[in-house]
Amino acid sequence: MTRHIFALCLAIAAASQTSLAQQADYRPMDDVNNVVDLTLDSLEKVRTARPVAGSSRVADHPVLFLVGNSTMRTGTKGNGDNGQWGWGYFAHNYFDASKITVENQALGGTSSRTFYRKLWPDVKKGIRPGDYVVIELGHNDNGPFDSGRCRATIRGISPTDSLVVTLKEGPDKGKQETVWSYGEYMRKFIRETRALGAHPILMSLTPRKREAAPLSSPKGNTSPSASDGKEAPAGAAGGAKSWQPVRVNETFGLWARQIAEEMNVPFVDLNEVSASKYEQMSTWKLNYHFYLDNIHTSKFGAEHNARCAAEGLMACTHPDVQPLKAMMTGLALPSTGVRREKGKPVVFITGDSTVKNTDNDSTGMWGWGSQAWRIFDENKVTFINCAQAGRSCRTYIREGRWEKVYNDLQRGDFVLIQFGHNDIGELHIGKHRGEIPGVADTSCVSRVTLNGEAYNEVVYSFGWYLRKMIDDCRQKGATPILVSLTPRNEWAGGKIERRNDTYGEWYRAVAEQTGCEFVDLHNITADALDGIGPEAAKRYYNHDHTHTSLAGARLNAVGIAIGLTRNGSPLAKHLK
Repeated sequence: MTRHIFALCLAIAAASQTSLAQQADYRPMDDVNNVVDLTLDSLEKVRTARPVAGSSRVADHPVLFLVGNSTMRTGTKGNGDNGQWGWGYFAHNYFDASKITVENQALGGTSSRTFYRKLWPDVKKGIRPGDYVVIELGHNDNGPFDSGRCRATIRGISPTDSLVVTLKEGPDKGKQETVWSYGEYMRKFIRETRALGAHPILMSLTPRKREAAPLSSPKGNTSPSASDGKEAPAGAAGGAKSWQPVRVNETFGLWARQIAEEMNVPFVDLNEVSASKYEQMSTWKLNYHFYLDNIHTSKFGAEHNARCAAEGLMACTHPDVQPLKAMMTGLALPSTGVRREKGKPVVFITGDSTVKNTDNDSTGMWGWGSQAWRIFDENKVTFINCAQAGRSCRTYIREGRWEKVYNDLQRGDFVLIQFGHNDIGELHIGKHRGEIPGVADTSCVSRVTLNGEAYNEVVYSFGWYLRKMIDDCRQKGATPILVSLTPRNEWAGGKIERRNDTYGEWYRAVAEQTGCEFVDLHNITADALDGIGPEAAKRYYNHDHTHTSLAGARLNAVGIAIGLTRNGSPLAKHLK
């Protein structure tokens, strides 16, 4: 008996040593994100906020389930109430709702380990044969195994490496759990998805961003500033620094690809698709695609990643994805519809009702863009009036109108940018088109109601929106030209009202910051009207103090030509 007890003690000691050796080998990955996310700390709240799995299903149509973390669904509600958005919120834009529905089952703060243990059982209840499950996890598979968030996985893809840990913190404190490698959790998701008759799809992580000193953009464009070596203010997530996207080609991206090949499932390298596009942006633009930190995206970044995921799926050649691709839509880039002629640059005109109005009644309201034919030589350039009545910089971008211009831009084009009449006002009420006054690199989250639906929107300053449009133009090799707002027909002491202490000042500040050409139409037209007086000036306006008549539109168009000529603008050579 004594010999047996002694042998048993030796065995226990040997097992303990083996366990300690394994512990030493299984070093947890560092928490490089440095983001505190307490979403998982209240599972009951989570379960009431996320959709019941399969509840979006229409008739017998398939469902595309999204399994991921905060880069796919930020926060418990995933509604951008802190200015951060996950790309899963916008994924449905790329699928035909009459054929398939998209369900965002992701949750912030989860690793492959914690999602599999705590959320996956509920998701599986809604999966049916013919469905699709996109799995994009890994951002949180780091930190300690048994303390803190207790969410780390063993690095790599080994199917046999495991650790038995006793959780020291959290709601499961004191419980034992077997921890597997990242790759083994991916295998579990894949096997169980297939067992339900559905199709698993692996995606690599969305890129983080990190400071780079120095970072040289492929196009030499590192900020909206035209000054060499200077950075414009860097946006909501940090100061005036250079940034670059982070690839995961040697860790999670590699491991996900290896598992996809091993298990013969479709793989989309979202990390690579997204990062390669980020690298074409200025560092300033890359920065505002994130919000508050270096991993969570703004609406700009979430929409960017959603498109990258869709494009990656469409490019995937795996046979399991072919039926899904037949249900995709919306991949064509929105366009202004401009018709190009060989050898001619395009002049894109953006703005509000003072630039584009009804423009068809000789006694009605006209915008000066309708008279562009009077000043531009159509043998040399093509011009298109993309302005829209009632818009501010904020709403012009929010509604996707600027995106159409941006998509159509080519090297050598010109863009006239004129806003201001609708940019004043409250941020949170009415038409939700007001912006933060001034030019500071600042923002706030505004709760708005659009088309009867409450919506969270990050609102920036007037100057920020101008800098964004300038930066976008330069990224495409186009020339942006700022144009100050037209004067209102309001007089005091025999002189027309001027806004040189607000919008005029802000336009000049942005022009100075960025080196962008500036046509001061506000003062050019005001000088002309001051010369004729308030009574004679009435014929240049229609019905109110803002909107111009046909005569007023022609006057402002001439003012554009005068300003371009005074500037010695490269666009001036295309004037009549």
